[in-house]
Amino acid sequence: MAVAANALPGGSTTNPHARLLLLLPAFGDAEVPDNAGRLAGALRARTSVEDPETLASALLKDQGTPGPARWTTAGRGPSINDGEYSFRNPANRFALSADRLARVTAALAP
Repeated sequence: MAVAANALPGGSTTNPHARLLLLLPAFGDAEVPDNAGRLAGALRARTSVEDPETLASALLKDQGTPGPARWTTAGRGPSINDGEYSFRNPANRFALSADRLARVTAALAP
């Protein structure tokens, strides 16, 4: 929450609501506050979600570390993750197409 609220230069946005939403996927805190009010406020300000309070509660439910990531690579092919919510898991119905997966792999290559 402190990072979302800071006004230090050099970030992608100076808007604290936008910064909170951009940082949300990086959260891994096992002790998330019970009150989802701040996240609901950001959702209300930056999205057109009909019920930001319910969405905020759902996003924070069971927030914590997701567990180990299991990555595999077939030869020089793209790196894939077997996570049930991973866009880089070809088994998921919402997975990236093969060409987009290859582009993401190339972009993230060391």
